[in-house]
Amino acid sequence: MLLPAAGVLFLIGVGMGAADDPAQAEKAASVRAAPVATVTATATQTAAPEPAVTETVTAKPKPAPTVTETKTVKVTVEPAIGSAGDTGGGSAGGGSVYYKNCDAARAAGAAPVHAGDPGYGKHLDRDGDGVGCE
Repeated sequence: MLLPAAGVLFLIGVGMGAADDPAQAEKAASVRAAPVATVTATATQTAAPEPAVTETVTAKPKPAPTVTETKTVKVTVEPAIGSAGDTGGGSAGGGSVYYKNCDAARAAGAAPVHAGDPGYGKHLDRDGDGVGCE
């Protein structure tokens, strides 16, 4: 046990002796105080943006089919009540022309039919204002 204690004391003595040497102390101070250059490099890489892809699609509608509707109207002209020379006064209103309905008057080219015109009748004038097949 004596031997290790002597070794520790020897090391303490060497350390104290080295601190007393001014050349050693200056050398140790210069080594410790010397600045160390640190170089840090930062590399930044930016990815190139990808081009935007835009696609325009134009829809072309199909043409609508042409629909033609044909309507056949049968016009029956019946003599008015009374004689052919009757000037009216009854529901026929104007002589020997009679229209069964407004479709018949339109087909004959007579619509609208005014009171006093040939073919005017109260059955053609729904609102009673004197004008039939408005």
